[in-house]
Amino acid sequence: MPFIPHTDDDIRAMLDAIGAKSIDDLFDEIPAALRSDRLEHVPDGLSEMQITRLMHDRAAADGRTLSFIGAGAYEHHIPAAVWQIVSRGEFYSAYTPYQAEASQGTLQLLYEYQTMMASLTGMDVSNASMYDGATALAEAILMAVRCHKSSRRVLIPRTVHPGYRKVAWTIVRNQGIELVEVNYCPDADGGRISPGWLARQDFGDFAALVVPQPNYFGILEDSDALTDYAHARGALAIAVVNPTALALLAPPGMWGEKGADVTVGDGQPLGCPLSSGGPYFGFMACREALVRQMPGRIIGRTVDLEGRQGFTLTLQAREQHIRRSKATSNICTNQGLLVTAATIYLSLLGPTGLADVARASHANAVKLAEKLAAVPGVSRPFASPVFHETVLTLDAPVAAVLAALACDGILAGVALGADYPELPNSILVCATETRTEEDLDLYARRLERELVACRTRRPVARA
Repeated sequence: MPFIPHTDDDIRAMLDAIGAKSIDDLFDEIPAALRSDRLEHVPDGLSEMQITRLMHDRAAADGRTLSFIGAGAYEHHIPAAVWQIVSRGEFYSAYTPYQAEASQGTLQLLYEYQTMMASLTGMDVSNASMYDGATALAEAILMAVRCHKSSRRVLIPRTVHPGYRKVAWTIVRNQGIELVEVNYCPDADGGRISPGWLARQDFGDFAALVVPQPNYFGILEDSDALTDYAHARGALAIAVVNPTALALLAPPGMWGEKGADVTVGDGQPLGCPLSSGGPYFGFMACREALVRQMPGRIIGRTVDLEGRQGFTLTLQAREQHIRRSKATSNICTNQGLLVTAATIYLSLLGPTGLADVARASHANAVKLAEKLAAVPGVSRPFASPVFHETVLTLDAPVAAVLAALACDGILAGVALGADYPELPNSILVCATETRTEEDLDLYARRLERELVACRTRRPVARA
């Protein structure tokens, strides 16, 4: 809300009405040892004018940056109509549509969203309300283990987003599920899983193989071969995808001979602003045979006694609706607002518009890689095809270069050394349709300047 309307007298009247002495009394069941002390660095309340000035000052201090960071969250153009519609009261305040008779608009929108995501992924059915891409992957792993029954081991390539792998491990590790990391091919044509190498390994019985497309390095995996590899060993194939890339790439439902079994990812590219890290939303789709193991909720379309079209909650495999021991998940977070944005975004762009965004992003990434690789001291460790991200190796300390470029207002990429020690001087860079030729040239010039400065060990005068 824009402001807090309750005065001290209002608060006192409400407390008197319920027989409480203070607001703290409402939380007396929380042990004192678990309570936080006063937040020392949070200032006292300010007036609306003071808050507005403070936020303007902080925004000015942050400045306007030119971002080439991707790594799971992407700066795409969002048509103004998307959030103008999303912020209408009918959508903005909607929560879980438990009462179908009072929630037909929300239910219809979710139904349309599911239809779009099922079409985009090539799967039979999509759910609604997943927290984000990382937790969606963890839920897919749990789902695969329930379906497989004989194994609690899942193969997960190191080319899957490091954050996704960490979240998945955190969620499944206490349930007796083993995540086995699969290494990528390190040579020039690598940066992805080698199906030939994989076929020669003995992983024993496993429930599923995770297949990223594109992978964390932006490289396209051999999704057909990896999917068939999993199926040949009686395991499920879990696809982790970028939804924008699916406007050009084969959908998971068409991978290999049978298609992937479960598809997950983050919906952030579909109309959700970066917003300092969120909130975003996850999506999940699967084959119809697995639908009763899918977490979250599914919206269905039907007709009433008079033959009129209606929408309803068809499947709700959550502990809020059934016995906890029978629930497939304890997901309680409703991401309906972000799903609404994605639905409107996809409706406005349509298949052709989304494909145009994907093509423009890919074209800019190719141009960026060519321009940067032409800079002395920059090389590309992998030559495999990419979507809109690529890995670059520098002949200078990555942290120093990134920090120097940040001072110039250029967010130049993500250092890979912390998650991939074998790539200590490498960065992951991204370009979407929002980057112009001038943006790409500016990055190349500034990077060249910083690399020269690092070699000569002298400071650079900044514009």
